[in-house]
Amino acid sequence: MAKKDYYQILGVSRDAGAEEIKKAYRKLALQFHPDRNHNNPAAEEKFKEASEAYSVLGNAEKRQVYDRYGAEGLRANGGGADFGFFSDSIFSDFGDILGDMFGFGGGFSGSRRRRGPRKGSDLGLEVTLTLEESFRGAEKEIEIERERNCDACDGSGSEAGHDPATCRQCGGSGQMRISQGFFAMATTCSSCGGSGKVVTHPCRHCRGQGRQRETKKLKVSFPAGIDEGNRLRVAGEGEGGRQGGAPGDLYVMVRIKPDKRFQRQGDDLLLTLPVSFSQAALGDQVTVPTLEGTEKIKIPPATQGGQVLKIRNKGFHQVNRWSRGDLLVQVQVVTPHSLTRQEAELYRKLRELEAAKGQPQPESDRVH
Repeated sequence: MAKKDYYQILGVSRDAGAEEIKKAYRKLALQFHPDRNHNNPAAEEKFKEASEAYSVLGNAEKRQVYDRYGAEGLRANGGGADFGFFSDSIFSDFGDILGDMFGFGGGFSGSRRRRGPRKGSDLGLEVTLTLEESFRGAEKEIEIERERNCDACDGSGSEAGHDPATCRQCGGSGQMRISQGFFAMATTCSSCGGSGKVVTHPCRHCRGQGRQRETKKLKVSFPAGIDEGNRLRVAGEGEGGRQGGAPGDLYVMVRIKPDKRFQRQGDDLLLTLPVSFSQAALGDQVTVPTLEGTEKIKIPPATQGGQVLKIRNKGFHQVNRWSRGDLLVQVQVVTPHSLTRQEAELYRKLRELEAAKGQPQPESDRVH
């Protein structure tokens, strides 16, 4: 399957601003909206494609992940969770943006607005892991605040024994049709909010809203190898659905706390190793730390500052794969801050030997 280029779909450059992206989407949505292209599956598919592109590029965080990892990065699986972003209700997600162009709250037609079960909204939060937790994998307890149906009225908003009444303003349709020039617009009824029903005896627990807020603690598993900017999807832990609809999802954005010893480079782990002049010149065998204990590594003779030595398969695991990166040990030749009298004498002799070999001398030691 060919990879989708969301910038190409909307016809904008990769450095396009938010307003330019929004205008491009509006133009395509007007052109291919199903209400203007009856019995035209191709137009409806283009409308969905443009809406999918805007759902990513129109959101700063999603766009950042897409620019870095591409569409596959948005959907890559990790540890039983999903890195995906996409909603299963593209039409309802973008109905208002078209209506705003004409001064109304809905799109060209209310036929896409669902009056039955509606999925709950998605939620998002950030969780910070240490580098070692991202290396090994971790389970974290998080706390979320969300909205769900009222327990007393089960989301109806009405007291027990009192059913909502049919809305008089729209006759129960949930829509008000308005003609404006060439277009016949359908906008949501302001009296009932599109439900077609009006609460006459409000529930005392939720005051007729049908909803209540709750705080919930849950545990989230982060797979070994998870990286900065990855986003986990925890299915069904978003806000509760309406009128019997499924709950939304919870998206957890991963941040990694900087480590004092190690840095991450892709799947590799980078460690800076300070060595002395003698170790670099003569070679040595030393013990270095890893995130799994210690390892011995051989420093070859004549090692130069900045040279990188490698210990294979001591880097990060690739998520859901057996392969892993390496530990990269970058040599840093350290100049001593203070010398004993004996050390100073030895360095002076070394300098004389270097001069005899024709190596450059400092200006202060040259004979005038």
